[in-house]
Amino acid sequence: MNSSSPEVIREAVRERYAAAATAVKESSCCADVGAGAGFGSELYRDDQSAHLPAGAVAASLGCGNPTMLAAIEPGQVVLDLGSGGGIDVLLSAGRVGPSGKVYGLDMTPEMLELARTNQAEAGVENVEFLLGTIEDIPLPDGTVDVIISNCVINLSADKDRVLREAHRVLRPGGLFAVSDVVLRRPIPSRLHELMALWTGCIAGALVDADYRAKLAAAGFSDIEIQPTLIHDRAAIERWAHDLEIPSDIDPVAALDEMDGAVANAFIRARA
Repeated sequence: MNSSSPEVIREAVRERYAAAATAVKESSCCADVGAGAGFGSELYRDDQSAHLPAGAVAASLGCGNPTMLAAIEPGQVVLDLGSGGGIDVLLSAGRVGPSGKVYGLDMTPEMLELARTNQAEAGVENVEFLLGTIEDIPLPDGTVDVIISNCVINLSADKDRVLREAHRVLRPGGLFAVSDVVLRRPIPSRLHELMALWTGCIAGALVDADYRAKLAAAGFSDIEIQPTLIHDRAAIERWAHDLEIPSDIDPVAALDEMDGAVANAFIRARA
């Protein structure tokens, strides 16, 4: 099994986010474990996050705010792929109202425990958190109006399956509206083998044209990819400060290669 196999990637991602959930639960001040160059709770306006449990805000590890991207309406069914501590689920629950429902799907038991604690603290009833993977969504066909996700799809080693599953569970005309990391140009293939880059949302990101092509192949239409923040060399270096760089990779050259190649983006499409 090589270092970039789906099983190894999934376990590395699970371990990282389990550790993040544990860090939030053990922190008396709920420090933002997602803080960084364009990631974390700073992406949410104060009027959105002020009424949420501190644990939900602290556990935000996203690269955008999909609840602002998606046209979520009262009575709709919303699914958050990779829901983490539940911030986007809880915000969406307020928008769909008591006649709607929001599902949060996550593969990390520690994150689900944190999310359910946050749900109870917030007193939100129209929410259900599910254990599972985004490659195998545990919901019937055509039961969801809106899919959101926040910097999660890039972490999957089988994005074609993720997008097919997303299309399957959406109703005809349903909205796919996610925040994700995309590449504006390819990065050297050797960098894809660095596990910390996978779990740090860089090496798993698709080139924007490939993302568009995969969405179309899964059956989506009206595809839009809108970069919201392009990361320079200094930002990439802050993300990668704790990487164990193999001796055959020049770290300076690698950072130069990624300068301006990575972007946060809003991605929209219709089923």
